[in-house]
Amino acid sequence: MTHLQPVFSRQFNGVVWRMEIDPISHTLFIELRNETDKQVSFASIDVAAGRLNFEGLTTDERWLTGMEGAYNGVLLLHHYESNASPTHKALIAIDGKTGEQLWANYNWMFDHFTVNGAVVSDARLQPRKLMLANLQTGELLRPYDPQLDTEPDTQIGLPDIVLPEGELPIQPYGNMMHRLLYNSYRIVSLHALNTAGSLTQHLYVMMGSDVLYHDLLNADIQKLQPEAFVQYNNHLIYLKHRSALSIVNL
Repeated sequence: MTHLQPVFSRQFNGVVWRMEIDPISHTLFIELRNETDKQVSFASIDVAAGRLNFEGLTTDERWLTGMEGAYNGVLLLHHYESNASPTHKALIAIDGKTGEQLWANYNWMFDHFTVNGAVVSDARLQPRKLMLANLQTGELLRPYDPQLDTEPDTQIGLPDIVLPEGELPIQPYGNMMHRLLYNSYRIVSLHALNTAGSLTQHLYVMMGSDVLYHDLLNADIQKLQPEAFVQYNNHLIYLKHRSALSIVNL
């Protein structure tokens, strides 16, 4: 039986704060936060090719910025009003392959993506009026129409929290595990106690009782960690130690 191997692995300089997948360009975007330097940066990965497009992308605002999302080859970034406010302001559009800025509008607020573009509103106008904007140019196209402007399919598979089931390599701690079924694969993330009595977190890809892939995601941790993986198309994408990313083709 063939064992699986990563097609992409990367250790980043910072904590992976957020991930977004563009289902049109098959691009994974990562928001990284380095607490020591108070610097936010962004990275782009071509999931299908297993290739890094760019990393270390920053804006003029070092800390109060983040990702809104990504669609059709464009990454949208935002700023925060202040350290004390989670309110988003401004939109900055980035080419998902090159990292070049396409356009920016510091009066807009993002609402959501549709198959036809991004739905935005002008923060200066009340009551709020939703408009459809061209992602590549930032041009306002027309008023938002929910009948025409439907939401895209993300194609992302998320694990379920289940009781331990089937044969497992180790005994799960807490009588629970994260599990995702994809084709003939059973993808499992679970916690276990090591010999020193500390918690560890493991990822397994199994077929029946056979382990095709295993990685230690966290060691010597003090509390249970959230699910560490997603499935996108035929790819398993997961985080390790909150700062390293791997992609495995299934």
